[in-house]
Amino acid sequence: MSEQSDGKQTGTTPAEVREQVERTRAELGETVQALADKADVKARAKDKGAEVKERTVEAAGQAREKTAEVAGQAAARAGELKARAAKAAHTVQDKVPDPVRDRAAHAADQARDTAARAGAVWQEKAPEPLRERSAQGARLAREHRTLILAAAGAVVVVWLTVRHRKG
Repeated sequence: MSEQSDGKQTGTTPAEVREQVERTRAELGETVQALADKADVKARAKDKGAEVKERTVEAAGQAREKTAEVAGQAAARAGELKARAAKAAHTVQDKVPDPVRDRAAHAADQARDTAARAGAVWQEKAPEPLRERSAQGARLAREHRTLILAAAGAVVVVWLTVRHRKG
């Protein structure tokens, strides 16, 4: 028989004592295992590394999605701007009077003819190093033809605007 803390005796059987001992052993085993898990720094670091890796992969996926979304928006905006620029160019072209367009075409033809004649004279009389440098300049002009034509068009529009305001 065992004694309680208040001095009274209790009637516990050996089976109850064995059960209590087994319960205590199980609790003690769980406590020891929990302490061992806390003491296993390598396993805890490995778990933390896996957790960080998972969060990083998730963040990278979200960043990829956001980048694709922004790229799509930028492409759409670029398309809009291109369409607006084309429309503005057509508007300007439509507003140029036919006589001015005809004069510009005639002037361009005359400039081509004069340039061809000057080129022939140049080929006959210019020294070789100078011809090579001028050929390089002509090649650059052909490569950047659109830019040069756009600048010439802008000059014509400015000239027409100034002329229209004065007249």
